Amino acid sequence: MTTAAPNTSRLGAWVASKTGGRITSTAIDVSALAALLLAAVGGSRLWALPPAVLAVGLLAWTWREGAASTSKAAVPRVLLLASAYLLGAVHGGVDLALAVGVALAGLAVLSETPMGFISRAAYPVTANLPGIGARPYRRPNTSRAVLVNGAAVLVVLVCAFIGNLGLIAAAVSAAALGLSLFTLWQGLGRVRARRTSERNLSKALTAYEPAFVVHWTAPAGTAYQVAMWLPYLERLGRKFFVLVRGEANFNEVAALTKAPVVLRTALEDMDSVVTPSMRAAFYVNTATKNNHLLRYTNLTHIQLNHGDSDKVPSHNPVFRMYDKNFVAGQAAIDRFAANGVKMPIEMFSVVGRPQVENVAVAAKPIASIANPRVLYAPTWAGFYADSNYSSLHVGYDIVKALVERGCSIVFRPHPYSNRNPALGRECERIQALLAEDRKANGRPHVFGKQAEVKMSVMDCFNASDAMVSDVSSVVADYLYSEKPFAMVAVSTPADTFTDEFPLGRASYVIDAHGGRVKGLDAILDDFLGADPLASTRQDIKKYYLGDIPPERYAQHFLDEASRYL
Repeated sequence: MTTAAPNTSRLGAWVASKTGGRITSTAIDVSALAALLLAAVGGSRLWALPPAVLAVGLLAWTWREGAASTSKAAVPRVLLLASAYLLGAVHGGVDLALAVGVALAGLAVLSETPMGFISRAAYPVTANLPGIGARPYRRPNTSRAVLVNGAAVLVVLVCAFIGNLGLIAAAVSAAALGLSLFTLWQGLGRVRARRTSERNLSKALTAYEPAFVVHWTAPAGTAYQVAMWLPYLERLGRKFFVLVRGEANFNEVAALTKAPVVLRTALEDMDSVVTPSMRAAFYVNTATKNNHLLRYTNLTHIQLNHGDSDKVPSHNPVFRMYDKNFVAGQAAIDRFAANGVKMPIEMFSVVGRPQVENVAVAAKPIASIANPRVLYAPTWAGFYADSNYSSLHVGYDIVKALVERGCSIVFRPHPYSNRNPALGRECERIQALLAEDRKANGRPHVFGKQAEVKMSVMDCFNASDAMVSDVSSVVADYLYSEKPFAMVAVSTPADTFTDEFPLGRASYVIDAHGGRVKGLDAILDDFLGADPLASTRQDIKKYYLGDIPPERYAQHFLDEASRYL
């Protein structure tokens, strides 16, 4: 098994962003101090212009960074307020009202540090749990207070520049301080409410009597992992709750289900959520924090995963930690064995992929469709070098070749694609190509928000006659439709592609190993024409997605899951 190596492009971007933030913050501090000195020794109010410009920059900075900017911008803003007072004293005499305005604005700015601390302590605990509350409460709006404080600093500087406007500075600063104090008071109330919820949590969950729990933790923006399973877990007809480990996950799941959602962040928090009625725990990824719940041996731990593919993560030895691994078909079981991951057969249950129950099966051969619609659904670069299967760097050439053959395109990249700047730029190139062709030739291309938000993956399947992807779980799901599909060989030469990725036997393999597409025309001739792999797809469909009657496809999963409840 290949040793995972960091994705250097993502690591470099992260380091650059952090370094850039520190440099910007330091530059603001130094500039503010310079402005202070200039204001003190300058012979004209024109010396107020540098700190005024800086104040505008700070206001934009705090608006962009929000609550996270409080510690970054507090010092330079206090220095700017000192600049304002010196401007008034040196160039217009001591103005008591201006001094009061400076003091009040300074107190408002300094209050941001405890405000941020209290806000972090006011995280939600539950949503939809009977006995605690139907709705999650929100954090206090610290970003609004930070923005108003920045505006107050700017107003004080302007008042000092013009002169004789100390009363305005005092009034605006008093309003800013009032909002900051209100936000602090609001935060303290929500911290008390959070503590009350925590004290009542174990009792409320026990009274609720859940039969199982869904444990989920993942980076923000990955709610699709749990969203694909929630409708089927709800169809089990048993009480359950979703246990999440971060506030971003909490907000995402609370918007997806009416089932209780519980946020617990630490290992020691687990005891309060494991109740006598619980029989099983379901997982949809292999996150490290899954271990925090796996240690409860009174539960049956079932790994669902969020897709089935021939990727390296799909045969990770970590799957051995779970009591049961629900897999789509025999291909998943064989994949572990083929890669040296020894697991007893009783650890597996073949349940199909219930999410494909409404995927339409091909009604006619692709050659009979005059202008077929092709779904291009590339994966992203992955977290590590050994799981980078994305074809987006050659996607433009493939999409252009399809358009030139009269195809219309549904373009749905992986949700993480824009997290990689290079892949994000490729997505923009493809969207620009499709927009230009749609305008010039009227082809009904679908992309952007329409394909990525308004349509589900299954909607995209049903809206297409064929698909191009790479090594991705969408390929196995698309297999259910029996429509032709092509896989782009990126990490492996095309002539050995099926050795590493057996699903390629049912696919038209596009050779892009080495960063350049080769032999595309011949592949597209078969892909959109005679389709010699049609019968192969039908055979491999059962191997990858289970030999399950279509009319009971999703019910088969429900029956198997119910056995452990």
